[in-house]
Amino acid sequence: MAEQAKSGPVTPDPAPGAARDPAPDPAPDPASDAGVDEVTHAVLAASRLLVDISVRCLASVGEPVTLPQLRLLVVLAAHGDAKLVEVAERLGVNPSTAMRMLDRLIAAGLADRQSNPDDRRRTRLRLTPAGHALVERVTAARHREIAAIVARMAPAQRVALVGALAAFTEAGDEPPAEPYPYPYPPDWPSNAK
Repeated sequence: MAEQAKSGPVTPDPAPGAARDPAPDPAPDPASDAGVDEVTHAVLAASRLLVDISVRCLASVGEPVTLPQLRLLVVLAAHGDAKLVEVAERLGVNPSTAMRMLDRLIAAGLADRQSNPDDRRRTRLRLTPAGHALVERVTAARHREIAAIVARMAPAQRVALVGALAAFTEAGDEPPAEPYPYPYPPDWPSNAK
């Protein structure tokens, strides 16, 4: 009896034919199932690199535009004419913040307001030709810098990166990337297009 107290309660064997408790789930294999923290740290590191590339490319075009203002220009380039509320929602800012950004871009000749022909009380926002040209120059510069980095990766890593980034983009409810309108670098593998 003293022996039972030391080892804990005795559980009887189940009756013949009785169901046994299922075996515990095996621990996930860390090599095949990267943890959320590990992936988050990797994405943050890549994000720092991409922001740095964006800042350098924006500075290289010589326009006095901030990164948030470039985001607004890219939203207008990607979605065409839009209402202020739509732009603010896409940027994740208040309409008043989007309006201040837009006012600076209008003053710089990169964006414009037009009356909405369907409702004269509302205005539509659009890029000017200079705004389109700026977005194209910055996008082309970013593409060149990113392509140079990707070219240093092994082909299998490139394929894995495409799949991982597509899944990440989809999980974040971002539309898939449009085909790139500029020519790929000459050394870019034709199957990567």
